[in-house]
Amino acid sequence: MTATPGEAMRIAKLGYKVVRTETEAFPAADSGYHDYAEMQAELDKAAKAHPKIMQKLSLGKSYEGRDMPLIKISDNVAKDENEPEILYDAHQHAREHLTVEMALYLVKLFTDGYGKDARITNLVDSREIWIVPDMNPDGGEYDLTGGKYHNWRKNRQPVGSGYKGVDLNRNWSYKFACCDGSSPVVSSETYHGPQAFSATETQRLRDFVLSRRIGGVQQIKAAIDFHTYSELVLWPYGYTMNSTAPGLGADAQKTFAALGRTFAKSNGYTAEQSSSLYITDGSIIDWLWATQGVWAFTFEMYPNSPSKGGFYPPASVITAQTARNKDASLTLAEYADCTYKIIGKAQLCSTASSPR
Repeated sequence: MTATPGEAMRIAKLGYKVVRTETEAFPAADSGYHDYAEMQAELDKAAKAHPKIMQKLSLGKSYEGRDMPLIKISDNVAKDENEPEILYDAHQHAREHLTVEMALYLVKLFTDGYGKDARITNLVDSREIWIVPDMNPDGGEYDLTGGKYHNWRKNRQPVGSGYKGVDLNRNWSYKFACCDGSSPVVSSETYHGPQAFSATETQRLRDFVLSRRIGGVQQIKAAIDFHTYSELVLWPYGYTMNSTAPGLGADAQKTFAALGRTFAKSNGYTAEQSSSLYITDGSIIDWLWATQGVWAFTFEMYPNSPSKGGFYPPASVITAQTARNKDASLTLAEYADCTYKIIGKAQLCSTASSPR
């Protein structure tokens, strides 16, 4: 008999012994990566080491019952302060394991660097930083079943006809299934789901983001959604090739482009509008910007070609390829208080002038 993690917990509470018989770990050559249990252990260790500035919270449970950790880092971490908030999320797509390492790197950067690095200390003191290290724990664990890779992208929710999985980054509500940027076919890697937010995991992050809307004002000001691969910095919109569109005027477009190019100067990626790669609809960055006014970017991490590992680069690159995004990640947080200042129009950041 097999059971999901949630089912296993319920069975154990009934007094039965639950035995794990299936290996869900990286191949030996890539043991430098963190599987789900190892990721949780690293987060627990960091929270214990830095209780004054870090909290390990939860978005809730995934479809199969795995906890989806939510990390908060701030100088008065137990208090909800009136400070700009930044969101970094990772691993919407199961096979993109390097993004989990990116999230763990950011946790370590902001906690271990606090009190030692003036730039980091200033950000932790003046911002509330949210990190979601694993948006797709079910898919990620399935991708490692038996100690080998399965090239799995979606979550593990049944979708009919014997198939499982929704592409989480096509399941957000803004322009959902609008523009041939996702698939209506349940077997497709880019299946968008029967309706927006049908996936448990997108519901969880959506609900958190909406909870940060205080007094009608979204507290999260900027975000990075980490993916692999292609070495790109992408900004909205993904659903249209037009550089400006409803909700994205000329000043906002110039700001996105200026920020994106600034990030690219530090990490060596190519900066472009999301649709320049290909049309996507129902993506998180389009939703974050269009519905919440969050300056949201997608970072497509290393490598830039299949020959360098594609979705499965060797563990030997983790240290260099996560640190590669240090400056860009910090720069985003620094601009979160007034992104328009990058184009010399700080006046647009006032409540009266802001588009949101």
